[in-house]
Amino acid sequence: MLPLNAACAIFGEEAVKSGAFLLAISGATCGSLASTLTLRCQTNCRRPPTGILSARNPTAPEAGRYAVEREARCDLRKYWIAILLLFIAAILAPAGPQAQWRTPWSYEGEKGPEYWGDLDPDYAACKTGREQSPIDIRDAQKTVLPAIRFEYKSGPLKIINNGYTAVRVNYAPGNGNFLILGEKHYELTQFHFHHPSEEYIHGKPFDMVIHLMHSASDGKVVAVAVLLKAGSANVVIQQLWKYMPQTAGKEQEIAGVEVNPAGLLPHDARGDNAASGENATSYYTYTGSQTAPPCTEGVTWFVLKTPMEISAEEINAFAKLYPHDVRPLQPPNGRVLKESQ
Repeated sequence: MLPLNAACAIFGEEAVKSGAFLLAISGATCGSLASTLTLRCQTNCRRPPTGILSARNPTAPEAGRYAVEREARCDLRKYWIAILLLFIAAILAPAGPQAQWRTPWSYEGEKGPEYWGDLDPDYAACKTGREQSPIDIRDAQKTVLPAIRFEYKSGPLKIINNGYTAVRVNYAPGNGNFLILGEKHYELTQFHFHHPSEEYIHGKPFDMVIHLMHSASDGKVVAVAVLLKAGSANVVIQQLWKYMPQTAGKEQEIAGVEVNPAGLLPHDARGDNAASGENATSYYTYTGSQTAPPCTEGVTWFVLKTPMEISAEEINAFAKLYPHDVRPLQPPNGRVLKESQ
């Protein structure tokens, strides 16, 4: 939010008085600021002053003089609008790896999970929510569940160590990577890693877990958890670890490098096997939340039953940077857990 005195000092009292800073002072976004200020300028430029063009028969000199003055005022307003938007854009630009969160949090200490709900009103669900994640998956009801399939493809590698996980890969809207459930498509938005796994299966964690996050056009969020256990090296993880940032920082696009997230899925979830129904993907499912602030609920979780292997060296390389980037288990609170047959 831009204080009034700061606006006056930076842009001048006349600019502030003109009303150009009204939205900035109230904390509006750049998008609404641009459209509203443009409208304000257009409206003010078109509005005739009392006693000149509002008269039925203005004289030619008066009309001409007003037209010049009006054009000058409009040009001045457009200039201040441009300066203002550049200034606000600089203020709102992400300042660091954790900029996507307004209030910093942590996996331990005074900003750890037990305090998340008190750090920011937006994080209240972390404390008061009744359908939080992760959970210990046990006593799931075996039932006939819809098949899920993945249509993933190779794309540019954009990787970030965001201060909470060493490897997060983001995807822009329209990337064409989908989880398909029935006829509904959920597009991949990002994937990231945790050490050890946040999910437990029958009381036991795994060495690591991958969370692949998806969103539908209606805003519905679906998360897929791929459990990882020590064993053979994974080709895609080897590729990611090669470019794993050693310190928190900004997102990096690795020139000339592409990654296919299908390589992070168990064999029974890939390609034609899953699409044909042979060795169809088996999973647990429940309704939960994001496992980090703001802990938003309404997330449908699919925890794949078949784990993937990852080498001990790969596990150790991640754990060296983030030995425990996990949220503690949350109570099920009577939720129904289902298991595909």
